[in-house]
Amino acid sequence: MRDAMGRLFKELRHEPTEKRVRVVLDGETIVDTTDAVLVWEPRRIVPTYAVPATDLRAEVTEAGEVTPGGPGLLHPGIPFTTHSTAGSSLDIAIGGERRAGAGFRPADPNLRDHVLLDFDAMDQWFEEEEEIHGHPRDPYHRVDSRASTRHVRIEDGGVLLAETNRPTLVFETNLPVRFYLPMEDVVADLTPSDQKTYCPYKGQASYWSTDSRPNVVWSYERPLPDAGPIAELVAFYDDILDVTVDGKLRDRPGGAVVRSLREEFGVES
Repeated sequence: MRDAMGRLFKELRHEPTEKRVRVVLDGETIVDTTDAVLVWEPRRIVPTYAVPATDLRAEVTEAGEVTPGGPGLLHPGIPFTTHSTAGSSLDIAIGGERRAGAGFRPADPNLRDHVLLDFDAMDQWFEEEEEIHGHPRDPYHRVDSRASTRHVRIEDGGVLLAETNRPTLVFETNLPVRFYLPMEDVVADLTPSDQKTYCPYKGQASYWSTDSRPNVVWSYERPLPDAGPIAELVAFYDDILDVTVDGKLRDRPGGAVVRSLREEFGVES
């Protein structure tokens, strides 16, 4: 499966969805369709929606041809306007408000009648009656939470931060396992942070800082339904901390995960 996924990763991929998709821009519903298509540009990790041009109720202006480029892995931090396949950049406007490069028409015969829309350039997205955030969910991305009795110890430079025999392990596609702990098993003094992030699979995360590390702990206090088992548990940013599981110190995932993805999909930095 990994080999098959690796071969496809560098290709333009698309798949229809039966979800009703609506898009709001400047208070106007500019898309209301049941014919949306999920599209993954080559080397882009998360999908975006393409909608039939006939279902797009906005002014669309050609903004020039696109030469494929960008870094090896197009993660969610790489802007929509960086494209890895040939096509035409489009400006989207309604009521005099123009969003430059917020649309894209790939030079692919199967998508010639569709327009990809920049998720972040739009004001609201809905699947059926539920608002979605961040980006559309990948139907091939899983998040599995499992209660465990493994002994987990988390330290920062030899200083104990938390220790438990009742973690919940979260296994997420192409990401390292994360260890979620009951707050009662945290011994470090935590200070609430103003930082918030959003995961389309788990929901909005709140953050805490230790005395020496800002925003190193997070929690999904009211997670999305599929992530219910991790509600009010806390996870530590083990990319910079030491995590020992059943007496064995784990490798820090950060750079190793990125390298693994590059090697798995044959993508250079």
